Amino acid sequence: MPNVKIFTDSTSDMPQGLKKSCDIGVVPLYVVFEDATYRDGVDITPDEVYRKVAAAGALPKTAAPSPADFMNAFAPVIEEGRDIVYISLSSALSSTYQNARLAAEEFPPGRVKVIDSGTLCGGIALLAVKAAKAALSGRSSGEIVSMLEQDRGRLRTEFVIDTLDYLHMGGRCTGMQNFIGSLLKIRPVLRMVDGSIIPVSKVRGKKEKAVEQMLSHALSDIERMDKELLIVAHTQAEKDAKFLVDALKKASGAEEIAVIEAGCVIGSHCGPNTIGLMYLTNGDRDTQ
Repeated sequence: MPNVKIFTDSTSDMPQGLKKSCDIGVVPLYVVFEDATYRDGVDITPDEVYRKVAAAGALPKTAAPSPADFMNAFAPVIEEGRDIVYISLSSALSSTYQNARLAAEEFPPGRVKVIDSGTLCGGIALLAVKAAKAALSGRSSGEIVSMLEQDRGRLRTEFVIDTLDYLHMGGRCTGMQNFIGSLLKIRPVLRMVDGSIIPVSKVRGKKEKAVEQMLSHALSDIERMDKELLIVAHTQAEKDAKFLVDALKKASGAEEIAVIEAGCVIGSHCGPNTIGLMYLTNGDRDTQ
């Protein structure tokens, strides 16, 4: 058993196989529909979220784990004598990071280290898997945090939204933007930069064109792409995921490409048929 255990939260959408093989702990966020509260990935599935949204015509609220939730998850590991490195959802998007830091203060100094991933979904999973492998190799929590701080700057997280409806319901685009976007069939290509989501381009026409543009962005990184692990994440977009995996296998020669389905919190913000790609580069990430 390694001296350090890696934790993340449910927005990492960690594949079960990697979660088990790498001994990664996951603390769930919450999804709230009216008076009912569900733990992401525990009490409710993405399909159930989409059905409820379609029926109600409104998005659920999402909530960060409380400091007490983190303390309950961390305490058994600390009692075993192991240290913890927790990798959070971007602090620009949620109070999850802050709540984890409050929990960490309740344990002896240095036993729980909290790092802001600056990303979401498979980007967090990618960092967590690399951190867990470092822990298994015997690296200390301090060494792992230093590694993660460097890797944050090398991480590329990009995704394509199929519909603006969820962004509109969530207050992230106006009714007019939603109307025009739907009328012109505009699909944004979005990227995580410095912890926030920014539009890279707006592709008009079929969704496949936007997916191909996202692939083109990745292929431009092919010479400096870290081939150890790439992640393709989606919400009910299996066809697009297969297209990306096949194209990336052919072009990159990646050792492993993991396909994950985004969970309830991520899905409730971006909606079904979203597709994303996450990988590390062997050099600082550009922001263009």
